[in-house]
Amino acid sequence: MRKQLIVYFIFLLPSISFSQGSIAGKILDQRNLKPLEFASIALYTSLDSSLINGGISDESGRFELNQIGTGNYFLITSFIGFQSKIILVSNFRENKKLNLGEISLNADQVFLGEVEVKGEKFTGNFQVAKQSYSAEAFKTVQGGTAADIMRNLPGVSLNPDGNITIRGSSGFVVMINGKAVQADPMTYLSQLPANSIENIEWITAPSAQYDAEGKAGIINITTKKGVSDGLFLQINLRYGLPSIENYDNKAYQKRYGADFNLNYVKGKWDLSLGASYQQNDISGRREGNVYTIDGDTTTYFPSDGERSIDEVNYSGRFTLGYNLNPQNSFNLGFFAGVRDKVRTADILYYDNHNEVNGQRGPSFQYFNANDQNRRGDIVLGSLDYAHIFQNSSKLSSSFLYEYTLLGGPTINRNLGYPDNYILYQEEYNSNDNPLNGWRVNLDYTFKPLSIGQLQTGYQYRKLDHQGDFVYERKNNETDQFELVPEFSSDVALVRSIHAGYIQLDKKLEKLSYGIGIRVENMNRDFRLQDKVGLNDTLYKYDIVRPFLSGNLVYQLKQDLKLKANFSQRIERTTTFKMNPFPEREHSETLEQGDPELLPELINLFEIGLIKEWKANSFYATAYHSRIKNLVNRVNTVYNDTILNRIYSNVGDANSTGMDMGLEFFPIEKLKLFGGANFFFYQINGEFDNRPVNTSSWVYSLNVNSTWTVSPSASVQASFNYLSKRVTAQGEDSRFYTPSLSFKKSWLDDRLSLNLIWQNIDLGLLKTNEQQITTSRPGEFYTITNYVQEVDLFILNISYSINKLKNKTRFVKSEFGENEF
Repeated sequence: MRKQLIVYFIFLLPSISFSQGSIAGKILDQRNLKPLEFASIALYTSLDSSLINGGISDESGRFELNQIGTGNYFLITSFIGFQSKIILVSNFRENKKLNLGEISLNADQVFLGEVEVKGEKFTGNFQVAKQSYSAEAFKTVQGGTAADIMRNLPGVSLNPDGNITIRGSSGFVVMINGKAVQADPMTYLSQLPANSIENIEWITAPSAQYDAEGKAGIINITTKKGVSDGLFLQINLRYGLPSIENYDNKAYQKRYGADFNLNYVKGKWDLSLGASYQQNDISGRREGNVYTIDGDTTTYFPSDGERSIDEVNYSGRFTLGYNLNPQNSFNLGFFAGVRDKVRTADILYYDNHNEVNGQRGPSFQYFNANDQNRRGDIVLGSLDYAHIFQNSSKLSSSFLYEYTLLGGPTINRNLGYPDNYILYQEEYNSNDNPLNGWRVNLDYTFKPLSIGQLQTGYQYRKLDHQGDFVYERKNNETDQFELVPEFSSDVALVRSIHAGYIQLDKKLEKLSYGIGIRVENMNRDFRLQDKVGLNDTLYKYDIVRPFLSGNLVYQLKQDLKLKANFSQRIERTTTFKMNPFPEREHSETLEQGDPELLPELINLFEIGLIKEWKANSFYATAYHSRIKNLVNRVNTVYNDTILNRIYSNVGDANSTGMDMGLEFFPIEKLKLFGGANFFFYQINGEFDNRPVNTSSWVYSLNVNSTWTVSPSASVQASFNYLSKRVTAQGEDSRFYTPSLSFKKSWLDDRLSLNLIWQNIDLGLLKTNEQQITTSRPGEFYTITNYVQEVDLFILNISYSINKLKNKTRFVKSEFGENEF
């Protein structure tokens, strides 16, 4: 009971009211009526023009100045790149509450002239609390997905398996239009079409009002929104030209897709529909060598063969919004999607042999045919409601339910070579993982107070995940598959979380700050039972923990801001990483989890600056992150030719570094946009009673240049680079991908054609290649080269029936994608 009281204490706050004068309003960009965050507001007396009060607008463009006495005043609002506006406030009386409503600022024509001659839209908007990036600016990925956009952002990198990391971390949370969700990013990012996205925002150190999940912060995807009543329809077609090289893969790759986004806004109703289909196959090869040591015997098994990926994603989306009146709004959402990913690894082990005391034994070769299918079927729905009170307080609530069916078999066959008709061994392991998830949110924002903007909220989440893991081996004498009990299991994970928070934000003339605390109570029950019923074990893990956050912003000049942020976060473990029963990944690899895995706990501190001049902008942020209970995949020897990969807490990790972003117009019609991230990464701990102590410098670079040939044509080149980096037992090599695109539009930009050349190589570079090494002295050593397809040509065609922008607030998976 005491633990529950800790979580709920913040909801027992009494109502607070103050009797004083105040002036409030909302700052907007007159061109598009979008809110202007961090606009300056200053209040002066009419008598002697002395400064009385001031502040900065928040994310919604709102501001409020308090403790104002009787008198005559004038208020000046200003923002870089916009003309200042003066508003007279006459005969103001103490205790009066004056709301100036919406204040629209005109863009500075001199500033606009400098920008428009470049003929190119801004890519980034570097803000104090976040970095925001326009999706339309990345032409080399148009027709792709949200994941393709992400790989071009500062601080972000993509590895050969398609996994995204931010500042070297793969743990982050996705938000859709400001609605926080908990899910593995890649499943959803690979389904959301890039053409439906307006902006992508990266919140590095989220405040207490956001979920505490995610090592690298939060990615907020803002979809295109309508600005007036009417119908919007956008249709996109994507086709990949035949592969130049198929790397001796048994099948040619297919790359094509289509998506549409429809939005209809009429009066109080807002309807959005969307659907997409994409097949994106990638050919490739895997070359490797592994040896294990057992006493005086060393066993070698070098390999070479196909490693291709066939992936199909399709989904349907529907939302219906209804604004009953200015005070009450409802939103209903539905999403259904399928991600079907097949990894083929047909590998020839061409010189399998051992050495005993330096004497080489006979050689043996065999062919391993391996197909791994991962499929996730997701159906979910949500209902949101918001109410604004007469005193400007706001109550919002959200409910989400999800049913997800995860699963897919892995087929592993060891065959003779060159005679593939000889069957040495055939194994089949499958899993069915039905998942039910619920989430309820309740948030309350108090009316503006003299102490600042106060917000509090409560969240309840529950996950019920069942798993049926079956591992069978074929009996070559009977031709029947027989259960392998030591590799088969039934698992059940039930996890419930109660969370509450309180957040206070205050904006002054040049200084703004925020402090918050979020308390979470998590109960985790993981039940594990083998198929023969001999073992039934319940692993329990309960934790009550506060998560602190704080931010401080100082506007040194109108075009220069300084910031400091602190945030505490958590990365929870998934069912897959907790299941201790091995799964056969390859001929030489098993993979298993740890039922007693602890969640990762993160402390982050950062300090930085934002500089703007004319049409250019720059930011730099120095940061230090400490991860407790770091989870890494580590290897042990299962037998002389099989390694066992285990997810384990290996200790603590520290990252100290800096990320930077720059948008620069060096000459007319040429825009340069880029980001760099470099940090020192260190792991200290132990695994299997052996110390883990590795460290290295890591850096990534994303560069993008756009040349505007004419108002309707442009060329864009991009380059993404990730340096080598250490793991708990080895090192991953560098990885890079250059790309080029040409875009041409007609009919006032309603029809456009984009030709994209991805992974440029021309047989001269080592594009889209990576080498991974792992070792443990006296036990094993592995080296694996992944060579994936290069010189891909993609054609994307887009057509819109009018110029309205769509408004797609699609519901997002909360639980199932985390397990994909």
